[in-house]
Amino acid sequence: MGSNVLIVDDSATIRSMVKRTIRMIGLEVDEFLEASDGISALAQLAENEVAVMLVDINMPRMGGVELLTRMKESERLRDIPIVIASTEGSKTRIDQLMELGASGYVRKPFQPEQLREALLPMLKVTENATAIDGDSDDSSF
Repeated sequence: MGSNVLIVDDSATIRSMVKRTIRMIGLEVDEFLEASDGISALAQLAENEVAVMLVDINMPRMGGVELLTRMKESERLRDIPIVIASTEGSKTRIDQLMELGASGYVRKPFQPEQLREALLPMLKVTENATAIDGDSDDSSF
């Protein structure tokens, strides 16, 4: 399986920033796939192999919680690592997502280093990957 990353967020701007951030932090990705909601994500998963997903919680048609639940019910999809990227950050909510099978969590807005730390265990690091000092740049995505 290639290192395809599926970015599931209803904001095209956020999807674009996530792609740019992943390239900047040097994580090895074969192809970026995108979906604007859980239904579109399931369609992408039907046609593509995915190494990891970055998923928002609040989206139209099908949100991240329902997507996560459906994926964990599928033998073919249940082992795909899912990192939740959301503005929702209560401990209760994060615990609920982890119990449902999420592999990680980053709170929006996030620093590049936070995204790197969440995805690093799931993707190979390229030779030109460098650690990003989150304190040297105040930009968040």
